[in-house]
Amino acid sequence: MNTSFDAAFAIKWLASIIQILGYTATAFGVTPLNIYLFLAGVAGWFIVGVLWNDKAIILIHVVAAGAMLTGIAAST
Repeated sequence: MNTSFDAAFAIKWLASIIQILGYTATAFGVTPLNIYLFLAGVAGWFIVGVLWNDKAIILIHVVAAGAMLTGIAAST
């Protein structure tokens, strides 16, 4: 089996679960933990985009991370 496929498979599921926890934290008003969970999930999906050489996945997650980091910086 392809090792990069195996890594991407594991990372995408872990990142997805982390993002679901971020949505749950948002629903219950658990801040700023929700943003940190989203950042971890976005980082995971960015890595998957790199492993798959998928520029669309890379782009959307770079933009999402930038938006969240800008929001964090603006709120401090």
